[in-house]
Amino acid sequence: MIKYIEETVEYLLDKGFENPEIGIILGTGLGQLIDEIEILKQVSYNHIPNFPTATVEFHKGKLIYGNLAGKRVIVMQGRFHLYEGYTLQDITFPVRIMEKLGINTLLVSNAAGAINLDYKKGELMLIDDHINLQGSSPLAFKGVEQLGERFTDMSAPYDKDINVSFQNIAKENNITLHKGVYASVVGPQLETRAEYRMLKIIGADAVGMSTVPEIIVANHLKLKVAAVSVLTDECDPDNLEPINIEDIIANAAKAEPKMITLFKELIQTL
Repeated sequence: MIKYIEETVEYLLDKGFENPEIGIILGTGLGQLIDEIEILKQVSYNHIPNFPTATVEFHKGKLIYGNLAGKRVIVMQGRFHLYEGYTLQDITFPVRIMEKLGINTLLVSNAAGAINLDYKKGELMLIDDHINLQGSSPLAFKGVEQLGERFTDMSAPYDKDINVSFQNIAKENNITLHKGVYASVVGPQLETRAEYRMLKIIGADAVGMSTVPEIIVANHLKLKVAAVSVLTDECDPDNLEPINIEDIIANAAKAEPKMITLFKELIQTL
């Protein structure tokens, strides 16, 4: 993996991806932030050596470098998932690349279902903690100790100072920002009624199919990390309706301007 990382970093440096401060991963249906960026460079994933290629139709698959709120940022427009057939090492490879290019902070967004029925679709949830239900770890491979501490501490995976800043920004802008626990499952199938009940029992407030692998690797690399879920549907097992993916994407787009406000105003303070 070290050889792959070096090749990819060299390619991106040659393309002008120099000294980014903040990395951003945009989740399903969450691409409008790109409109706020002064884009200096961009490259499709399928042109980057050793990079996975996004296979989900509403994921753009571009790495973007530019200025946002006075800071140099590198943005993943489209992410990778376990359900696409990638390994956890594939999924988190871009985080390792962004760290080698120079980022010190990683901000992540995702679309998630609300397990906590006090939370409503169209609202946002600040991730305070998570539950990994994906069956493995992106650190479970031979030689991981060459890239960072094997036994990575996860007692506080999300940066407390950034989370406080997010909450203050939300309050100032009258944005509903819940704080809760995100459970990450494999997918791509949605959950059964019994699974939603289980998730509630074990303490999840929201569920999705991403984010946790990237957060684990970011902690492995000692990056500051924060993540926000856009709640796109309500997972009430007693009143469960058939899933409508178009509706989920529409709800993500509707809520996204609030997330953009949070990210932009936060980046100004970093």
